[in-house]
Amino acid sequence: MMNIEDYILDHIDEEGSLLATLSRDAHLKLLYPRMIAGHLQGRLLKMLCRMMRPKRVLEIGTYTGYATICIAEGLDDDALVYTVEKNDEMQPFTLPYIEQSPHRSKIRLFWGDVEELFPTFDESFDMVYIDAAKHDYCRYYDLVFPRLESGAVILADNTLWSGKVVEEHEVRSDKQTRGISDFNEKIKNDDRIEKVIVPVRDGLTIIRKK
Repeated sequence: MMNIEDYILDHIDEEGSLLATLSRDAHLKLLYPRMIAGHLQGRLLKMLCRMMRPKRVLEIGTYTGYATICIAEGLDDDALVYTVEKNDEMQPFTLPYIEQSPHRSKIRLFWGDVEELFPTFDESFDMVYIDAAKHDYCRYYDLVFPRLESGAVILADNTLWSGKVVEEHEVRSDKQTRGISDFNEKIKNDDRIEKVIVPVRDGLTIIRKK
């Protein structure tokens, strides 16, 4: 019998051969393959970009480039995604997939710390996708927020963190869980924004600056 996740994947747009190969290689070669956006979330990211039509997107946390490629797929031809990855050991895995993407001309890939790189970007971003170190989500939010215009959107991934955010022991004892919990409380109490948590995969928070 088909489970609900398989049913969903069977009834949405296909991810395509490049992303399917990327996902398969990630599960074969990487220690944490579950960290990739995956088929469902990738199609959601593409759809959100199609609907919102951002001209400049900032992605914090490239990892394999799966989400990066999905975002680029949804962008207009004159739009760009700036993606920043701190772990340069991912280069041998990530770069070939970025280079194979038919949307590679819309991707600007940077290796390093986003807190150092972001001030050097002479761009106005109207969408930000956060999917990096969970204990730094509050810092990433504070970093980008002042540079966003009214109507800009922030997408924060993993904000349900496998349900650990409702487990008091995990929030107290685990640095990553505490980081996500602190971020969720910060967003909850920020009256400068509108927000909703979508329970897709590990939780995706959609934030709109008023």
